[in-house]
Amino acid sequence: MDVLSLIGVILAFVAILGGNYLEGGSASALLNGPAALIVLGGTLAASFVQTPVLVFKRGLAMLRWVFFPPHVDLAGGINRVVGWAMTARKDGLLGLESVADSEPDPYARKGLQLLVDGAEPETIRSVLEVDLYTQESSDLQAAKLYESMGGYAPTIGIIGAVMGLIHVMGNLADPGMLGSGIAVAFVATIYGVSFANLFLIPVGNKLKAVVLRQSRYREMLLEGILSIAEGENPRSIELKLQGFMD
Repeated sequence: MDVLSLIGVILAFVAILGGNYLEGGSASALLNGPAALIVLGGTLAASFVQTPVLVFKRGLAMLRWVFFPPHVDLAGGINRVVGWAMTARKDGLLGLESVADSEPDPYARKGLQLLVDGAEPETIRSVLEVDLYTQESSDLQAAKLYESMGGYAPTIGIIGAVMGLIHVMGNLADPGMLGSGIAVAFVATIYGVSFANLFLIPVGNKLKAVVLRQSRYREMLLEGILSIAEGENPRSIELKLQGFMD
């Protein structure tokens, strides 16, 4: 679990509610159904219009990565590649056939299968780069869903504020109606700005960081597999791949 993300979410709530309390406000003052409906509903509606269905589904599936990111073990991956290189040096490329059959990572399995099939290094690079860039592009597009929602939310909050003020202006003759209208106006703005800057935009940036780390891992595998195809020494391969470490 990504503890830093959990701490960030908790700290955001503590900062907003704690600051409100210290200023003499109450938590109930920040609870407003109409304002929440305007901001959340409007933000979702805008994202629905902008985003293709498959990208939206991928974005929802990736949301769990904020707290439970996929494990990317660069050091372990380098050791695996060096092990493949030693097997290939000892038994030839055909010795990697059993390794490829038992490899759980589809990307690595495809690269190993290309090695076993005797593909040229340029062919291997071409095939694996297409997979790498396609997956990276798809995941980054899904991560940008949250960034775009972070751009919409404050504006929708302003719309909510204007609607609240319209409600206030239309009821100037009835002082009892003024309080609720003003509350919607200001709370909608708080919801929009807070939702964008404390959740949506940070989520988008966190997901992009996870995607880029996964891409670095695949790039490391690509370079390692190409080095094996070119017959490089396992020790030289290890030294080269260590450049991918943080």
